[in-house]
Amino acid sequence: MAFFKSSNPALKESTYEGTIFQGITTGEEMTIKGTANKFGFLFLMMMGSTIFSWGQFYKGVNPLPMMLIGVFGGLVLALIMGFKKQWSPYLAPAYALLEGLFVGSVSAYYDYANQQKYPGLVMQAVGLTLLVALVMYVVYRYRIIKVTQKFRSVIIVATSALMLFYLAQWICSLAFNYTLGAFTNAATPLGIGFSIVVVCLAALFLLLDFDMIEKGVEAKAPKYMEWYSAFALLVTLIWLYLEILRLLSKLRK
Repeated sequence: MAFFKSSNPALKESTYEGTIFQGITTGEEMTIKGTANKFGFLFLMMMGSTIFSWGQFYKGVNPLPMMLIGVFGGLVLALIMGFKKQWSPYLAPAYALLEGLFVGSVSAYYDYANQQKYPGLVMQAVGLTLLVALVMYVVYRYRIIKVTQKFRSVIIVATSALMLFYLAQWICSLAFNYTLGAFTNAATPLGIGFSIVVVCLAALFLLLDFDMIEKGVEAKAPKYMEWYSAFALLVTLIWLYLEILRLLSKLRK
């Protein structure tokens, strides 16, 4: 089914295929309201651990362990859910908690680094992230931008290229102590332009995610897919927030 092609690796055609018998209704299918409730729950859990790790940072605790636990622990859970989606009701909350450790530590670092010259940077990033998410929902709801097959293909190609670049950049940094594409981290017109493009790409992710959730409901996916879809949407929102935070820090330099 072509409409299941998504730029979000956690939401794609194979996500829903084979999860129910065609034409059978059990009353335990995925719903929009159910997915929204699950997302709200995961978001609150993430915020709880975010506040915790933020507080630990300002108590003088080294944030690196929490960042590593959040990144790699979250990655492991995300991979498991990719293969065992029926475990999402149990693993998605754990993922939210782990990602909160990472997001809180990173946010506290940015806040501390910009505290003197540019206070309130993190709150601005949070506000802009929520605003962008709301705008993109309205854009999707009223079909201002239609999620067509061509649109999906463009986003998928662009996202894949970006992820490959980030991976190569990470490998070069760890293995060779060399910064590949140093301009992406610089507060220059080119670096700022790069961040703007990435923020726009992350925002467009939301359109595809909204479309995948809607199509999952139409396909009568099982109830546990609400948890999986909420988790996938949270992944995109975290990415969008981090990219906005990065962009704002460049603009403030």
